[in-house]
Amino acid sequence: MKWKTRITEMLRIEYPIIQGGLAYLAYAELAAAVSNAGGLGQITAMSLETPEQLRQEIHSVRQKTSKPFGVNFAIGQHNRSFSRMLDVAIEEKVPVVSVTGGNPAPFFEQLKGTEMKKLVLVAAKRQAEKAEELGADAVLVVGQEGGGHLGRHDTGTFVLVPQVVDAVSIPVVASGGIGDGRGIMAALSLGAEGVEMGTRFIATKECVDAHELYKQALVNGSEYDTVVIKRTLGAPGRAIANSWTERILQLEKQQAGYDGLKPYINGSANKRYIYEGKENEGFAWAGQVMGMIHDVPCVDELIKRMVKEAETIRLQWQV
Repeated sequence: MKWKTRITEMLRIEYPIIQGGLAYLAYAELAAAVSNAGGLGQITAMSLETPEQLRQEIHSVRQKTSKPFGVNFAIGQHNRSFSRMLDVAIEEKVPVVSVTGGNPAPFFEQLKGTEMKKLVLVAAKRQAEKAEELGADAVLVVGQEGGGHLGRHDTGTFVLVPQVVDAVSIPVVASGGIGDGRGIMAALSLGAEGVEMGTRFIATKECVDAHELYKQALVNGSEYDTVVIKRTLGAPGRAIANSWTERILQLEKQQAGYDGLKPYINGSANKRYIYEGKENEGFAWAGQVMGMIHDVPCVDELIKRMVKEAETIRLQWQV
């Protein structure tokens, strides 16, 4: 089966599979593994403390792979400016950058004159249209099944993706609830030209920063073991349900506001769970796809399995 789509052509990758930004987790080991397996791996820029740390991660990826990779900028979830970080990506001639959260206009302004491909994560049709108007090369469309930060409306991937496909002329990548070959073929059937996966790539051997208890929680849990927090802040995100997220939801019912929630939703609370495995002293992002995760393979094995599953479905369609 030939995997040629506008996404594979644009990004110069073998399979239309993109690894999500994964705050505090998407570093060189994982990104290089995904790229080496034929997808597009990404580094998370804004989880790093300094521009030089980002430069080191970029160099580390290039030591591990000669294939294309990207750098993700979560510009809406961090107080500090992304500008110096983006300067590094430009200086290093990173082939692909993606933007999640916030207004991509100033981000695109800084990229003028470069040949870097620009991907924007959106959670609504209007956001996708705006991203195209601003100059995005493709949009990543996340449904409410996804992990981490989502749209403010509970629109599922199956409803949102075809709407965006009909609304824009640039390539669309489906995200949210995708974790196997069936998800790839479903996304292509909806008109998408690729998929983005976040949660599924956490439960892999090369996601070395994720604690084993975090990975096992993804394997052992079901789609019923996630909750959406931070709705009252206008920044909903899906996480693994535990006593910590229960406390967050209680505080939200009490209208605690950002100041009251801050100790529970900050990066330190996130890292206590995902780095240290302190599952009741912090939170960990996860999508509903955790109900479909049953093992922790290496990235190459996972992608080969997904491709084989998708190709089997394709053959069945042709009969």
